[in-house]
Amino acid sequence: MSNDPLLQPYRLKHLTLKNRLMITSHEPAYPEDGMPKDRYRAYHVERARAGVALTMTAGSASVSRDSPPVFNNVLAWKDEVVGWLRKLTDECHDHGAAVMIQLSHLGRRTRWDKGDWLPVVSAGHAREVAHRAFPKKAEEWDIARIVADYADAAERMQAAGMDGIELEAYGHLLEQFASPLTNEMDAPYGGSPENRLRVMMEVLGAIRDRVGPEFIVGVRYSGDEMLAGGIDAAEGLSISKRLRDSGMVDFLNVVRGHIDTDPGLTDLIPVQGMRSSPHLDFAGEIRAATAFPTFHAAKIQDVATARHAIASGKLDMVGMTRAHMADPHIVAKIQRGEEDRIRPCVGANYCLDRIYQGGMALCLHNPSTGREVEQPHEVARAEVARKVTVVGAGPAGLEAARVAALRGHSVTLHEAAPEAGGQVRLTAQTPRRAEMMQLIQWRLAECERLGVDLRFNSYVEAGDVLAAGPDVVIVATGGLPRTEVLAEGNDLIISAWDILSGDARPGENVLIYDDAGDYPALQAAETIAKTGAKVEIVTRDRAISPEVMAMSLTPAIRELQSRDVTFTVTWTLDAVRRDGNALVATLGSDYGGVSRERRVDQVIVNHGTRPLDDLYFDLKPQSANKGAVDYEALVAGQPQPETPGLQLYRIGDAVAARNTHAAIYDALRLVRRI
Repeated sequence: MSNDPLLQPYRLKHLTLKNRLMITSHEPAYPEDGMPKDRYRAYHVERARAGVALTMTAGSASVSRDSPPVFNNVLAWKDEVVGWLRKLTDECHDHGAAVMIQLSHLGRRTRWDKGDWLPVVSAGHAREVAHRAFPKKAEEWDIARIVADYADAAERMQAAGMDGIELEAYGHLLEQFASPLTNEMDAPYGGSPENRLRVMMEVLGAIRDRVGPEFIVGVRYSGDEMLAGGIDAAEGLSISKRLRDSGMVDFLNVVRGHIDTDPGLTDLIPVQGMRSSPHLDFAGEIRAATAFPTFHAAKIQDVATARHAIASGKLDMVGMTRAHMADPHIVAKIQRGEEDRIRPCVGANYCLDRIYQGGMALCLHNPSTGREVEQPHEVARAEVARKVTVVGAGPAGLEAARVAALRGHSVTLHEAAPEAGGQVRLTAQTPRRAEMMQLIQWRLAECERLGVDLRFNSYVEAGDVLAAGPDVVIVATGGLPRTEVLAEGNDLIISAWDILSGDARPGENVLIYDDAGDYPALQAAETIAKTGAKVEIVTRDRAISPEVMAMSLTPAIRELQSRDVTFTVTWTLDAVRRDGNALVATLGSDYGGVSRERRVDQVIVNHGTRPLDDLYFDLKPQSANKGAVDYEALVAGQPQPETPGLQLYRIGDAVAARNTHAAIYDALRLVRRI
């Protein structure tokens, strides 16, 4: 038996968990009609199969009709959920994993115009900033029915064969009662700490009456809201002890912070460029003070930190949730002695940011996550080995080479630059984005392990490619920035790339026109503002950087606000002219009828990229398929139709400007059928 602290079993009540790694409750927004169907089940089963001890499903599964999901949560108030969860639970159990679910009433953390258009309910009238709904203050009959709804939902989970449940008590209704910031009730549900906890205790009591003493019940809660006037660390510890002493709770799942604003949510669940495991010591303090089973997760994305959390006695179970989205096989790789092959979570937060904008959770650099049914994590070997040439060693090209090598093909990769990375290497120049290089480093290491012939400083033209006699050529040459967007003065502007690469020196009074809404404009602004320059970001959009999304935007906004960067929305950059030693930028508006001028010394445009596709079009006449992609076959996961001769494809930004996930997904789903 291994002496690795992470691989030691843990006894929770009557349940033996086979190791110390868990996936904490989270909602990947995979339900269909509120039910955890095949996509949802396959996602959890994949991680169970790979050895995780405990998978918690359904972040914030809704217990009541007036708690409508805002990001496609499981509807635990419907009886039909039992059958779907039974199927998921049974299959995870077959692989030795325990399964639990998180139940919640969102309270004010939703909207009245979702679901059945029922009033939002809370412990007071204050709205939550993030979801903007003004709630009704709960009446006695609201509390009674919600308490009963919790008990009904718990009974359904028990009927589904689940090993236990967890109550979500941070940011949601239970904390809205517990926190002095949001509780405007009179006694017996408002005022003293005991009164503010009364609803939570009534919920726990009703659940215990319904499911009995053996069914496992835990609470995930904030031990410190980190807000003036809210639950502080002292009251949080008191709550921890009250939960322990209630006799109704079997484990504590500790978080720290608040989630009513985007910055608050981001501090509680840190993203790229923020400190790793920032709340681990705090959770350890609660475990030490309570001597009670304690779970925790918050940017614990590497095995070394997880191992430390267990070995030092800070936690009993350690959550690596986003890390398991990046690599569902973490436990299996630890057991095989292959920790160095774990695909790292780079903290890009594409998963969480997408669900808060209405999409399903996807991993920036593992396109199989959430697509386990149609894009399995394991790549099958091809029946016939072929000769594959890939041009370009950015994320798309490296993924194409990796997958082709897994298929058993002979793969050569050409890269004109001395190092791999493409646009990722550029974005990683900003220290806060440096983690992005891990998605390049991991693929490069896998390509080396698989025997890919990697050729750097290798600029190839069509004749060079054809001379090697490949069966398949994949062009992944990326794109170059597009700045010719003005009616006048295109020769007077530079790109955001010019600043990030160091090809251009920052000015002292700079206007950045962001017409793409992605990272380069933010990064260029930060680079320039750090010199002490005056910076204004102008965009025609109604909001800044819409492609970056809320949580990932938080660290950038903090940095730029601290340096007094100005954000101007709903204006276009129409022209630039020289006036002596200055530049005059003319601003217009899609809304019409207005014009403004800015006098600056540097104008920067971020307008995405145009494909670097000369090689593709040079090869196209020589190819059998003329570069065509059968989209029906691609989406269905079938091989591309073949005719004798060279097969030619292009992927990533060599097709059109998109994002890193799209580039990698292009490569995976195309090449896995070659």
